[in-house]
Amino acid sequence: VQLQASGGGLVQQGGSLRLSCTASELTLDEYSIGWFRQAPGGERAGLSCITSYDLSTTYSDSVKGRFTISRDNAKNTIYLEMNNLEPEDTAVYFCAARFTGHCANYELPRLYDYWGQGTLVTVSS
Repeated sequence: VQLQASGGGLVQQGGSLRLSCTASELTLDEYSIGWFRQAPGGERAGLSCITSYDLSTTYSDSVKGRFTISRDNAKNTIYLEMNNLEPEDTAVYFCAARFTGHCANYELPRLYDYWGQGTLVTVSS
């Protein structure tokens, strides 16, 4: 089972992108969903998470106020709206699903059950 992340691309500093995460073999409304990113040579960093049951959200300090996570259960899709992008946001972005449904310790990759293949976001200065 694999999630599919899409929506990455090349954008100028200050621009916006919306990433999508979906799955053909999972009903994502049963899972909490996290977004991560990994820059070249860096570790996978947790950015945001949305719960399955009350849609509460959590953000890392690096993206709080600029990124918004949301979900459309009818479309089995989770989104990450990214605004005011900076060159430091350049990375491969991943979505991941967690069966527990909550977002405690959302930044720990090992707590997630399924992952997507990643989508590349490049922000030019």
